[in-house]
Amino acid sequence: MPSETDDRTTPTATGLTGPGGRFELSDDDVLGTRLPVFTHRQRALHEVLHASVAHADRDFIVTEDRRITFAEHAAQVASLAKVLREEYGIAKGDRVAIAAANSPEWILTFWATVSIGAVTVGFNAWWSAREMAHGLSNAEPTLVVADARQSAKLAGCTVPVLSMEGDIGRCVTAHADAPLPSADVDEDDPAVILYTSGTSGRPKGAVHTHRNLLAVVEYHRMNDALFEEFGDPLASQDRVYLLTLPLFHIASLHNLAVPRLATGSRIALHQGSFDVDKILGMIERERVTNWGAVPTMAHRMLEHGGADRYDTSSLTAFALASAPSSTEFKERLRQSLPFAKDSLVDSYGLTETCTGVAAASPQELAAAPGTLGRPVAGVEMEIRDPAGEVLGEGEDGDVWVRSQYNMLGYWRDPEATAGAIGPDRWLRTGDLGQLREGRLYLSSRRSDLIIRGGENIYPAEVETVLAAHPDVRECLVLGVPHADLGQEVAAVVVLAAGSTATEETLREYMKDELAYFKVPKRWRLTTDELPRNATGKVIRHGVRV
Repeated sequence: MPSETDDRTTPTATGLTGPGGRFELSDDDVLGTRLPVFTHRQRALHEVLHASVAHADRDFIVTEDRRITFAEHAAQVASLAKVLREEYGIAKGDRVAIAAANSPEWILTFWATVSIGAVTVGFNAWWSAREMAHGLSNAEPTLVVADARQSAKLAGCTVPVLSMEGDIGRCVTAHADAPLPSADVDEDDPAVILYTSGTSGRPKGAVHTHRNLLAVVEYHRMNDALFEEFGDPLASQDRVYLLTLPLFHIASLHNLAVPRLATGSRIALHQGSFDVDKILGMIERERVTNWGAVPTMAHRMLEHGGADRYDTSSLTAFALASAPSSTEFKERLRQSLPFAKDSLVDSYGLTETCTGVAAASPQELAAAPGTLGRPVAGVEMEIRDPAGEVLGEGEDGDVWVRSQYNMLGYWRDPEATAGAIGPDRWLRTGDLGQLREGRLYLSSRRSDLIIRGGENIYPAEVETVLAAHPDVRECLVLGVPHADLGQEVAAVVVLAAGSTATEETLREYMKDELAYFKVPKRWRLTTDELPRNATGKVIRHGVRV
């Protein structure tokens, strides 16, 4: 089986990506910069929808109790798109926000929105009412689609709100003979906005274009072709992908729901909270071949200890995503989970890059433990010092990447965009690492970032809320190790003189302001000032919980 990164070194891969190849890369103008792009690419997302009808009666989305074929999906998207246009006046560039847990209707709403040239805005389904209000203010959607749980957090919303459970079900069957939608869009027009945790207190909306998502589609098509070239017995349309991560993340939306419509593959969609037996049962029942999980999910598989009671022999590609994991943990997975022994892969990417920009195959991980692999097709990667100078082999510095996958910028935040995207479209990831023999090794993720069960949390966002409490004089939020989640949120709070605040009162206050996973679970209340350096900045490493 080839590595996803072997395309530059193997003769077969070179034939696929070289001049005249099916996945040829050639330089083209992208927002004023010459970048390598896929020559034989589609230009608008509705083209993927139109081409998908060729898969007709094959299953596209299956859940525990539903099956939707490619033909049914296309017809339902067409009907919903007609309703969006004619009943709600949704036009090119309008935003349609989705505030909901995973469901087939989430995917249908996405395709209907982008196929008419509008922009899908994925709200985090765990946001609080306060965070939801910020999303509405920032994105200014023309329409919101929400499930019952999220609808309760939309008080004061001034635009129509459609229920995921009822209204979308009506809309997808309202016009049985509706034509497939299309739109006159440019490649670099926005298609999706997904929110990242805010480094300065508010989530930022990363804007992804039609070009970005279609480049991800071609990348996945290329990988499928490479696997087939190297003797994989399964064609891409025979693969079954387990979807367990939220659709408001790139791992599930950009790298699963979008490319699998293009490749004719089946999506096995898990709904509800993570349940090991339900997951294993779905793998067995649907003969799942590919699964991307966060380390927390993999850890719960280990703790469950019953994977061998299910037939998981179909699962030949198992990827860790969205959070770092140690070489020791990977080895435990290989030893304990039957499907991880020869299939475990790892990768590196972030919301701003739309997809994994480095990937490591099982062979790569065996040859170079701790690596996140080599840059994938079309990605340039550099390690730079604080002044922006490129560093040499094995030197630690900031990880910068440039490619056709990189986001357009942050929605309505030119200052944050300028801080992330430099000259010639280079993206500063904020992560520290080094390149050795072309492979990426991370030294640390973004400064102070907490990754809890695959969800990114910036301390500044939590501190902004906590500091507003009248009993809090100053505070500091940091991540502490957690056996299951990787990290948990902890807070050190310096109380105001005479305060009688307790952990319980502060926790209850935070629950009304932030998504549950951002609320600190460990606390230390004190009257001692936080340690500071000569410039007055808190010395974070000098604080204990």
